[in-house]
Amino acid sequence: MTLILPFPINTAEKLILHLEEIIRIAYYLSLRCDVFPSFSIMAAEGSDSEDLSSNGLIEAPSAPEAMEAVQPPPETVEATEENGGELASEASEAATAYNMPLAENEEEDGELPADFDRLWKLAHDNPQDFSSWTDLLQYCEQESHMTASRRSLVAFLARYPLCYGYWKKFADLERRAGYTNKAQEVCVQGLKAIPLSVDLWIHYINLLLGTLNMNLAESSQRIRSAFEEAVAAAGLDFHSDRLWELYIEWEKEQGDMRAASGVYDRVLRVPTQLYSSHYDKFKTHLNTHAPKDVLSAEEYGRLLEECKQSHKIEKAEQAEGEEEIPPGEEKEPTEEELIPKMRELLLARREKVFQDLEGEVRKRWNFEDAIKRPYFHVKPLDRTQLRAWHSYLDWELTQLDAGDEQEVRTEVEPEGMEGWEEIKKEDNNGSNSSGIVAGGDQRVRILFERCLIACALYEEFWTKYIQYLEPQSLDEARAVFRRACEIHLAHKHTMHLQWATFEERHGDLNEARRVLEALETSVPGLAMVRLRRAGLERRAGRLDESEALLRDAVAQAKETPHLHAFYSIKLARLLLKLCKNPSKARGVLQEALEISPDNSKLHLNLLELEVSGDPRGSAEGVQLCVSRALAAPLSPRTKILFSQRGLQYAEDYGTSVHSVLTVYEEHQKLLKELGNKKRGAENGDNEDPDKMLKGEDGSALPATPQPPPTMPHVPITTPPPPMMGADMSAGYGYGGWYQQPQYGGYGGYQQPWNYNQGYYPPS
Repeated sequence: MTLILPFPINTAEKLILHLEEIIRIAYYLSLRCDVFPSFSIMAAEGSDSEDLSSNGLIEAPSAPEAMEAVQPPPETVEATEENGGELASEASEAATAYNMPLAENEEEDGELPADFDRLWKLAHDNPQDFSSWTDLLQYCEQESHMTASRRSLVAFLARYPLCYGYWKKFADLERRAGYTNKAQEVCVQGLKAIPLSVDLWIHYINLLLGTLNMNLAESSQRIRSAFEEAVAAAGLDFHSDRLWELYIEWEKEQGDMRAASGVYDRVLRVPTQLYSSHYDKFKTHLNTHAPKDVLSAEEYGRLLEECKQSHKIEKAEQAEGEEEIPPGEEKEPTEEELIPKMRELLLARREKVFQDLEGEVRKRWNFEDAIKRPYFHVKPLDRTQLRAWHSYLDWELTQLDAGDEQEVRTEVEPEGMEGWEEIKKEDNNGSNSSGIVAGGDQRVRILFERCLIACALYEEFWTKYIQYLEPQSLDEARAVFRRACEIHLAHKHTMHLQWATFEERHGDLNEARRVLEALETSVPGLAMVRLRRAGLERRAGRLDESEALLRDAVAQAKETPHLHAFYSIKLARLLLKLCKNPSKARGVLQEALEISPDNSKLHLNLLELEVSGDPRGSAEGVQLCVSRALAAPLSPRTKILFSQRGLQYAEDYGTSVHSVLTVYEEHQKLLKELGNKKRGAENGDNEDPDKMLKGEDGSALPATPQPPPTMPHVPITTPPPPMMGADMSAGYGYGGWYQQPQYGGYGGYQQPWNYNQGYYPPS
């Protein structure tokens, strides 16, 4: 929906900002007069009164309500040179710490409400159901029960820490109950979970303003420290304007115009949505106060001297051709007379900064405008929104690459006008005339963190962030893995498997074991996890541990024949290939066949085990395996395959021609017996390796048909030899482990490998 205004957009923007300023002044008055406290907090935070039924989620971005009234930067402004920049002060380390408030020690509020246990059980039995949690929280609010509300909020925020609205409600709950320190602690914990929340920072600062004794000097210092932490953590957010404005207004209220100017100078180097409003207010600030009151003593002295020199030059140019004034009689201009000149010089310097800032905002405006839901919600995002985030991240990464070619560091001073000193230094170096905090590692991280608020439930963005951090810091990449797997994607096994692989790749096998064990506990019965655990131990040289894990899986899967056969095959291969113990491997497969006699894969693996042994002692085992398969409830087509395989083995390794002919006669008898059933078996045998192979996801993939060779028809009864003991698996694609050798058609083989066409008597 497009907002149609009866006045220019600039006017609408200024009206909104003036309205915010009026409301903020009313808020400060209410704090001092201790009247209308609830209204004052709502006004300063720019949000409507919330209740728990609203899920604690603000259904609009943290920008002002009239988003449509803010104009994008004009397209006529030429793009400035793209230089990277980064803040000297690091972002808050709380971005990766999701510590929840501890249980309280206050006395219980009597018995819990009647329906609390029922709603509590519903939420914990199905923790992924967001509505069950909100029903619980709404009920506790309606009952006004302190203990029930506190327990519910702690449990909810441990699972959904990005719902900043509920952190605010939790803090208000503690404050109304008289626990001011607890309310501040809740805000601190919430800011550790979501440090980019401008609303939560403002709520925390308002809480400090409303509870601290502002007559004490340490109270002002604590507020200023809170503001500094806030702008360090969230000041680079594109929608952080209200936080900067609140900081500036507070400094003005303290009477420190130099500090207010310093904050202005910093925000004018950060691309934000209301960048032009900051510049207009800054110009008003400079024109309203004398330069001596808004500049540091050092900066003011240097500016004054520069203006005096400029005045002398102008006077000298005007006096050319006129009678010279005797030395000592020149009239020096007073400081008051130089004020207009100083303001003109200051604004000229800031105009260049503003132009560069406008260029940076313009480059980001379309990306920001495409993001419609910058806050967390359990509802899925549409593909357009996901693409918008991917595009924005990719673009910001390209800006980082461009900034690496010409790195710029911008120092951020806590107060005063010291920031202008850094700009002057950079002017002299020629690296960046404006010092705009545009590209750079810090902005990339901020954008990733913003993305992971809106897209917290999407693995692809966590993976992308980790890939960016891993070359820089393993600890930071590990912290992101921990946030993703322990908080937001607790039941997404693929992310946990990536984490385990990351730890194993970097040599921390104990952590990799812990991750996989925790995943198997939270998501029991997932075969992929057990195989990863066994594979980890095998790669670490602990074959006993790997065997024990697979044996345990076999024992636990006895009630599930298909899974039991799967683990049995994996265990048998480990025992045969690595432990070099065919006897144990044979026993595992034979035990599995007692549970699943109709599983053709077990018969096939047992047959492959037998034929891979010493031919001089394996003939009896091979024929026994073939006989077991022929007696099992398998399809006719599968039985013919086993019979053919037995005939081939007898032909290749038989010790007498009589034994070969005996096997041949039995095979011919089977062909006649099952010949009429073969076509029906071909149409109905789902386990036939010639017809299809089972994919990893359970889907059936048709086998690639082989074109018939162009040679005369010769009656052949022996199939081509399969690859003995071959394992077609790759990586962790489990479907390939069940692949069987592909035999040709039946009744007449047309293959050049059949060199003994006259070996058997005609049938």
